[in-house]
Amino acid sequence: GGGVAGTTAAETIRLSDRTGSMAIVTDEPNPFYSRIMLSKPNFFLEKIPFDRIWLKKDSWYPENKIQLISGKKAVKLQTQEKTVTLNDGTILGYKKLLLALGSRVRLWDVPGADKDGVLYLRTLEDAKKIIAKIKITKQAVAIGAGFTSFETCEMLKMAGLDVTLVIREAHYWDPIFDQLSGQMVEQAMEKGGVKIIKQQTVMEVLGGKTVEGVRLADGRQIPCQIVVAGIGVYTDTDWLKQAGLNVNRGVITDEFLRASTSDIWAAGDAAEYKDVILEEHVQMGNWVNAQTQGRMAGNNMSAASPKAFKFVSFYTTQGFGLAAAFAGDVRPLPDRQMVARGGGQNKSYGRLIVDNKGELIGATLVNRTPELATINKLIENN
Repeated sequence: GGGVAGTTAAETIRLSDRTGSMAIVTDEPNPFYSRIMLSKPNFFLEKIPFDRIWLKKDSWYPENKIQLISGKKAVKLQTQEKTVTLNDGTILGYKKLLLALGSRVRLWDVPGADKDGVLYLRTLEDAKKIIAKIKITKQAVAIGAGFTSFETCEMLKMAGLDVTLVIREAHYWDPIFDQLSGQMVEQAMEKGGVKIIKQQTVMEVLGGKTVEGVRLADGRQIPCQIVVAGIGVYTDTDWLKQAGLNVNRGVITDEFLRASTSDIWAAGDAAEYKDVILEEHVQMGNWVNAQTQGRMAGNNMSAASPKAFKFVSFYTTQGFGLAAAFAGDVRPLPDRQMVARGGGQNKSYGRLIVDNKGELIGATLVNRTPELATINKLIENN
């Protein structure tokens, strides 16, 4: 993986090991770039120089004695021989291996989803396709009630498109958000000009070779020239399971980010790690978590004394004049208590999530982002 977890780990290893041979394998054709910037309107509308996307220059890799193997995918792991085979047949030997695989978008499987104009937003190549399309597009449909769709809808509106959002849920971010939180997000989006259709699914993408519209389950047809599908992500673990690693949704690790087989670590979106604060295995898919885990994995791969990963993961997003944030474990499980703060009338609302031991373990916030640092500290201190 050549994203933030893998690159940060390599950078950290070089601080204590200046001579050991090192390679980063990435299935993308590019050096390390900011995935966060992909969903920011200023980048999409080309209001800032394209080169700001790069976080490492091509020269950084040889300067740090790191071989960048780009455009190649790891497809086979042999833990006894300590080798990784790439999709072009190249076999790499390792003494220590980091699995910083990141996550992949779930591909849409409705009839017509292979048409030109059905787009996703995960990689720089995805973003380039959307940037090109919005210049010749008047109407767009977005699918999904998550971060990607929220930020994509704002970008599409700022580009001057008519935007319709289709979600299966009864309200936005259900079940992570309650009804009031979700309605606040919806009101901000609708005020910004987005038409939201709830509790519906797209049954077919209409058109010839290119997208001309979508047909919903209730028979309605929505004309559009692009569809941006944000239907979730997953980690490709099948090849690791075949190698004998303990995997679930991600690679199972201990609190030191060590996998079930010796000399293998995992970090970032792919790691389903033992959280020492929540006392359970969790998998987090966000930039800050991946960067912090990459640093810890790099330290533990190269240092004499490993350190446990202890970090309160959080997400933040802004759009349509609204700021939303999640901290810690926000799953609304039956044995958890939700403590409300604020309300819809004053345009801000938060929920503190308390477990059955009476400890604060998470929070969801709408227009209360300044409370995030305090909440994170409370969660970290149990």
